[in-house]
Amino acid sequence: MRMPRARGTDRRGQIPDMVNIHVRPPEIEDRLLPGHWKGDFIKGVGNQSSVGVLVERTSRLVLLAKMEDATAASALAGFSAKLNSIAAPLRQTFTYDQGKEMSRHQELTAATGVRVYFCGPHNPWQRGTCENTNGLLRQYLPNIDSPSRLP
Repeated sequence: MRMPRARGTDRRGQIPDMVNIHVRPPEIEDRLLPGHWKGDFIKGVGNQSSVGVLVERTSRLVLLAKMEDATAASALAGFSAKLNSIAAPLRQTFTYDQGKEMSRHQELTAATGVRVYFCGPHNPWQRGTCENTNGLLRQYLPNIDSPSRLP
């Protein structure tokens, strides 16, 4: 006789210790103070190349971070380097989707001092500015097929 499947929460693929976007300080939504970033990955053809996208919520400044691949190690290195190139008062928070490339978010916080928040699953509207920016960037980088072509 077959054992019944355990009923519980499926935790495969979940990022440990995620802090939900709903616990972010409410003043971030007002977009009055700079320093609150939203981020995402743009993956190239066949996942052979990746670009990290950072969009500042107040000024709409866009920064691109070169990534060797779409792994958590590359995301940590690329986003850390790009965030640390910004003056400390202008790097307060970072909001991301629940992509596995951000599984090392605690190390990112330790390296940069930036608090990381995560959107709900399948809720791209919680990072609307970043999603719209990605669409615009894809017009200029339609075939990201070679890491040597990245900025």
